[in-house]
Amino acid sequence: MQVHKLGIEGAFEFTPAVYKDDRGLFSSPFQSAAFAEATGRPLFPVKDISHNLSAAGVLRGIHYTATPPGRAKYVYCPHGRVRDFLIDLRTGSPTFGKWETTELSGDDCRALYVPVGVGHAFLSLEDASMVVYVMSEGYVPENERAVSPLDPELGLPLPEGPPPAQSERDLSAPTLAEARERGLLPSYDACLEVEAQLWP
Repeated sequence: MQVHKLGIEGAFEFTPAVYKDDRGLFSSPFQSAAFAEATGRPLFPVKDISHNLSAAGVLRGIHYTATPPGRAKYVYCPHGRVRDFLIDLRTGSPTFGKWETTELSGDDCRALYVPVGVGHAFLSLEDASMVVYVMSEGYVPENERAVSPLDPELGLPLPEGPPPAQSERDLSAPTLAEARERGLLPSYDACLEVEAQLWP
């Protein structure tokens, strides 16, 4: 397992070995020893595992969870190909407003650890792209938040051409500045407190 510390505080990229032959492939996108060595702790207690399928051109996010309760995520793409984005939405974070982009696919089985308070989005590059989320908390609709991935201040590198397909929720999401002004963004300290409680 190759591990890369991302430019967003607390976020990591994990690239496992992929074994391919004429039958297909085998890989282990999560390995507890590699995660513990990188982060200094085991994976959070898992409360929810979810996945979605997206057609090419679908843009999902930027999604995050109100903190508290907050949610940490471990994300990978077992089928298809997506351009994934992590955006630091934690006010007071040393990397606030910074984003990282990584291509995830069923060919390389790369995975990302998304700390509490870091926003997540992806653009599907192929039909039937699947993204799997391993999460520290269950889904509670009233706790879920979004920031616009089209916010020019963020400047995410999205392709030119026809606008991506988005949900109504994502289309109406505020910009980063609007979310901050309305008090919707989590604080860095609150996110660290929630993470500390995940590993008592």
